[in-house]
Amino acid sequence: MEQLKQTVHQFLLDRGWENQYNMQKDLALSLTLEASELLECFQWRTTEEAIHENREAILEELADVFIYALQMAEAMDANVNSIVEAKLAKNVIKYPTKGT
Repeated sequence: MEQLKQTVHQFLLDRGWENQYNMQKDLALSLTLEASELLECFQWRTTEEAIHENREAILEELADVFIYALQMAEAMDANVNSIVEAKLAKNVIKYPTKGT
């Protein structure tokens, strides 16, 4: 995951965008917009229809969501593995397995 974060960072550096688009608020807004574009791929379709008709677009929008999420992690100086593992540990307590 850290390698992917570095690849995204290098992409920004190569274009001179590293300081232009790294404000946390702007990244959060962009992340939300990209998630909305992902959701739009499913509008007025069943899941099956959407995937059949728009698989490539869905995956591209999903990639955009990940790219902005990685940029947000970079801007927050956060280790993606650590924050995901910490959140999952909280969720284990909050949402116990069925039957326990």
